[in-house]
Amino acid sequence: MRFRVVLLVVATSSLVLVSFLVPLALVLRSFAANEAVSKATTQAQSLAPLVGTDTLRFVVDQMNAQSGGSRVTVFLPGGHRAGLPAPVTVSVAKAATGQSFTAVGPAGTEVLAAVQGLDGGPAVQGSHPGTAVIRIFVPNAVLRQGVARAWLLLVGLGLGLLAVSVLVADQLARSLVRPIVNLAQASDLLATGDLTARAMVAGPPEVRRAGSGLNRLAARIGDLLAHERETVADLSHRLRTPLTALRIDAESLRDVDEMTQLTADVDAVERTVNEIIRTARRPTGMGALCDASMVVTERAAFWQPLAEDQERPMMVEVAAGPVLVNVSGDDLAACTDVLLENVFSHTAEGAAFTVRLSRRAGGGAWLVIADDGPGFPNADPTERGRSSGGSTGLGLDIARRIAEASGGNLTIGRSTSGGGAVTVGLGPPPRPPDGRRHRRARLRTHGGGEGEWAEDGTPWSLLGSSRAHR
Repeated sequence: MRFRVVLLVVATSSLVLVSFLVPLALVLRSFAANEAVSKATTQAQSLAPLVGTDTLRFVVDQMNAQSGGSRVTVFLPGGHRAGLPAPVTVSVAKAATGQSFTAVGPAGTEVLAAVQGLDGGPAVQGSHPGTAVIRIFVPNAVLRQGVARAWLLLVGLGLGLLAVSVLVADQLARSLVRPIVNLAQASDLLATGDLTARAMVAGPPEVRRAGSGLNRLAARIGDLLAHERETVADLSHRLRTPLTALRIDAESLRDVDEMTQLTADVDAVERTVNEIIRTARRPTGMGALCDASMVVTERAAFWQPLAEDQERPMMVEVAAGPVLVNVSGDDLAACTDVLLENVFSHTAEGAAFTVRLSRRAGGGAWLVIADDGPGFPNADPTERGRSSGGSTGLGLDIARRIAEASGGNLTIGRSTSGGGAVTVGLGPPPRPPDGRRHRRARLRTHGGGEGEWAEDGTPWSLLGSSRAHR
């Protein structure tokens, strides 16, 4: 925008300067020519009384010496001449008939003055007797004397005015663009989740209004998110009371196996509720990461007994860890559980499925859950609240939001067998600041502490745990 404003001002200034300076340059050239011709006419008029006197030749020679390029010649009666030699042109012959005029030629301008009433024969052949002709020739160099310098001054003046207009336009563009750039930066920060970002209220009234509106919108969004998070935390906290009653009922069972199984299920629900409370109270914008290979392997092992009970062939292909992704372990586990639960809920018993985790070329991972079931309907199954199987319709939407929050996406398609396939792209973890990076050799020597990072950005704690796991 700044360049466009400057370009617009330069174009406008150039048009104004051209429309002003070009006519002025032509006027200066005409003025210089008219001044030279007027000077020559005055000289011719001053010589007219001296024609026929003894001082004529002296005055003509003096004029030629001081003319600065003009040539003075007097054609006297009887064929005599005074001054510089000059040819008898058509204009001279015409002037010898008693006419005074100015003739413009390709080499310059002739000022011709006829002086009549003199003694003697004709000055030129065919002219009236007793007529003398005063000829002052003004060459083009004299007619244009000083014009080039004046034009250079005009060009310099135009360039100077153009430079001033560029400086003024640049300052004006800066005053317009700076608040807009600040407004865009604040918008980008808000888009990344930094709700504390605010725009600088400055610039033209329209930009100030936009900045104020963006700041009010950011504050409103922060208030709404805070209220929503507190509401979720409060609702989740209220679940603890019925969970406690359910735990008491489970512990009162006489069958030890049933009591153990039911207590374990209650513990799992309670852990989920606690994680929801922690997540709801976690400040916005906090990043998280985990080793996707460990999480997916663990969740696949959790669902494998159910697959065996339903006689479902289950294939698990997990890339060797660590496979770091920009999502917490609990969120990735929830995403994996949602996708596997859909397989068990919406495909017939005995239908095979595959769990595959691979690395992405740019960092992160691909998680693919494919089955041999009937596949997905034409409607978008990730749309929140839409379900064709009697469920709440939130499962795939939760998985999609987890994928997008990590910097990836979720894609619905078909497996090679014609069933459904869900591909979850998980984004790579953000690189730590340069000050927190340590060379891998140094970490190997000192063991690598908590919070330290390897040269490739991998947390040492995950590297150590993955090596120990392998």
